[in-house]
Amino acid sequence: MEGEVRVTYDAQTNAAYLYLTGDARPKSARMYPCDPVDVRGVINLDFDDDDRPIGIEVLDASSRLPRRLIEAAERIDVEGA
Repeated sequence: MEGEVRVTYDAQTNAAYLYLTGDARPKSARMYPCDPVDVRGVINLDFDDDDRPIGIEVLDASSRLPRRLIEAAERIDVEGA
């Protein structure tokens, strides 16, 4: 649905991805890695061909994101997900 943020989480890699578009798998044209010192972790921003932000990847997600967000995220590390 347009306007909603979709969140996926993989517990095996402890990584989350926040989709900022209605596309299930938007095509990233460019990735910008945030300075790990500035954000106290590894966060990557994905942009489309028009330089619009389309997604945010958060590594070490369980310590960087609110627990309720992780619990509500679509799990991609479980069979059948």
